[in-house]
Amino acid sequence: MKSPRLVLLAGALVLAGCARRESRTAETLPPVRVQAVAVQREALSVVVETSGTVRAVQRAAIAAKVPGTIATLPVALGRHVSAGEILLTLSADEVAARVAQVRAQLTQIERELVRERTLQSSGAGTAEAVKSLEDRAAQTQAVLREAEALLGYTTIRAPFDGVIARKYVEAGDYAAPGAPLLQFDGREAFEIEVGLPESLGAPLAVGTALEIEIAGAPARFRATIAELSSAADATARTITAKLAVSRGAKVRPGQFVRVFVPGAPASVLLVPTGAVSLFGQMERVFTVGENHRASLRLVKTGAGHGDRIEIVSGLDATDRIVVAPPATLRDGQPLDLVP
Repeated sequence: MKSPRLVLLAGALVLAGCARRESRTAETLPPVRVQAVAVQREALSVVVETSGTVRAVQRAAIAAKVPGTIATLPVALGRHVSAGEILLTLSADEVAARVAQVRAQLTQIERELVRERTLQSSGAGTAEAVKSLEDRAAQTQAVLREAEALLGYTTIRAPFDGVIARKYVEAGDYAAPGAPLLQFDGREAFEIEVGLPESLGAPLAVGTALEIEIAGAPARFRATIAELSSAADATARTITAKLAVSRGAKVRPGQFVRVFVPGAPASVLLVPTGAVSLFGQMERVFTVGENHRASLRLVKTGAGHGDRIEIVSGLDATDRIVVAPPATLRDGQPLDLVP
């Protein structure tokens, strides 16, 4: 693949050859009436574009606390769910069996305790035997509460109002403790997570408003920095920030956005956008040369600023350029400058 520099050099050589061939002809052409302006040098704030991701402020990775097979999974991807609604149930027979076993043990101990208390009241039993059975009953009740809690974990409910963002499993799959089953996102508040360039992090602070652009949206909107990390990513050289999105903004979790970060002012050369024309893949302008003749220049443009555009290379601040060169203008052709 050829480098851009080689392409520009080749284009310059081609244009130079064409210019030499056309120069004699251009000199004989009649003057072209055009308007010329000086190249402007201005100090403009550089805006750096970076990318971010929309996320729900409330989000949860739903996982199981006990192992088991997914018995029911009544929710579908993208469905809105209310807090407390059942998301899925697990079939954990060993947990249910453990609850039944402990309940049976507790029932037996309570019967023995009733009998021992009756014997004690008639003088045939001892207080020590009663106390021992009371301790066993208390311990078994604690074990039963633990087993019932584990059984309760087989029914998983929505922790808040939200939407099913991702499903990692289906009914019949095995659920291991801690493994994500569903991604559950809130639907009330949203934020944008973005890695800001480390070089631009110093002037930024919580409360700073940045412009946001979403592909396909009619206009940009602003979001304020709600959280800003004090540590930079050693690999990407970025600082993580979270931007609060105002209520009513039409965003959705996982959406890609462009974030525009203001930088330090820089001195740039600006020309009217209409002064730049394309020749194949190359950009060119016409300057006012010696004896008021058109002089063709290859340029490289940068960012646009309204009806003006930055010139990265190819011009100097001392140059004067043709504002709207006609398509028939040739290198070396005489110019009739409009005041």
